[in-house]
Amino acid sequence: MADVKQRPVTARRFVPLGMLIAAAGLFVALGGHRYLTFAALAENREFLFELVKRGGSLAALGYILAYAGLVTLSIPGAALLTIVGGYLFGPWLGAAYAVVGATLGATIVFLAVRTGLAGLLARTGPRVRRIEAGFRDNGLSYLLVLRLIPIFPFWLVNLVAGVVGLRLWVYVLGTFFGIIPVTLIYASLGNGFGTLVAEGRPPDLAILLHPSVFLPILGLATLALLPVVYRRRRRRLGGASE
Repeated sequence: MADVKQRPVTARRFVPLGMLIAAAGLFVALGGHRYLTFAALAENREFLFELVKRGGSLAALGYILAYAGLVTLSIPGAALLTIVGGYLFGPWLGAAYAVVGATLGATIVFLAVRTGLAGLLARTGPRVRRIEAGFRDNGLSYLLVLRLIPIFPFWLVNLVAGVVGLRLWVYVLGTFFGIIPVTLIYASLGNGFGTLVAEGRPPDLAILLHPSVFLPILGLATLALLPVVYRRRRRRLGGASE
């Protein structure tokens, strides 16, 4: 286990996080969030499709950067943007671009939060320190579960992971692979985006709760927890044999 060293709390530590908060506030103040609705994206779908058709690889790069920027600012709307990505690039490429963009944006948030807040939990007491240490010891497994089953908001998981000071490679790996199943599901909805627009129906974001979708994801989450169960059982048996 790599303990997070307690560093002095200085204003400089909070500069990256403060910049992200300020940028998010500016985005909302300028009305950028108004374009992240089904109605706004549906109204501009032909323009976006033509832009992608003409832009080629630059359009794909623009989509990845836009997605990363949205995640970096912790602005809701990533699911809808994933669906539109499936519509513009197809379900497979759309999902791939969304995963790269989401991982890139989440990593920026993670680094900003870890720089400013990592180690602060260690000042709160031994019980919280044990929880923090347990999360770090099993960071990859826990993060995979939280990404596979989005019980908590994406931005909140980014925050917690940064606060407990997960290793960067653990965070990137868990985020990248953990979001692939859900991203593929939402990107596949992009195939029917045009039909939904014609019928005036928003996409069914609750599709993750359908048994045919939720149960396989739950199975993957269970597999991700097996290493944790194994280590705890081994530790318990080792203690009993002494």
